[in-house]
Amino acid sequence: MPVITRSQVINAPIEEVFDAIVDCGNFASWNPTIRSSRRLDDRPPGDGARFEWNLSGLGAVVMELQEFRRPDRVRIKAPTGGHRFALTAQGRSTRVDHELEIRPKGAMIVMAPIMGLIGRKNLKDTTNALRAHLEK
Repeated sequence: MPVITRSQVINAPIEEVFDAIVDCGNFASWNPTIRSSRRLDDRPPGDGARFEWNLSGLGAVVMELQEFRRPDRVRIKAPTGGHRFALTAQGRSTRVDHELEIRPKGAMIVMAPIMGLIGRKNLKDTTNALRAHLEK
């Protein structure tokens, strides 16, 4: 499955955007693709921090922060891929380049085309929700 990409500009400082992205225990409060979210450890956000999301259509999934480089890069690793965020300050705004990897394994390989369609929709919904959350 190829990587799905999307870019956006958010009218908020890079530090604020980064902090919202790495606050993974609170994603469900603003992201419509996540029914619930919670931290699984007491560590500050950084490489190895773990959390659980209840994703629409997939159920409960344990995720982990990787490639943590404040304030311009982080990856949220999932069991079958991940979501990489690359942030670039543009004055008072922030450009966010998203890369969503979907790598089905085992019996889920037959679901790859459907997972790709769901992934594209979820990435669009997530980018729209992130912008709305930070520009309110």
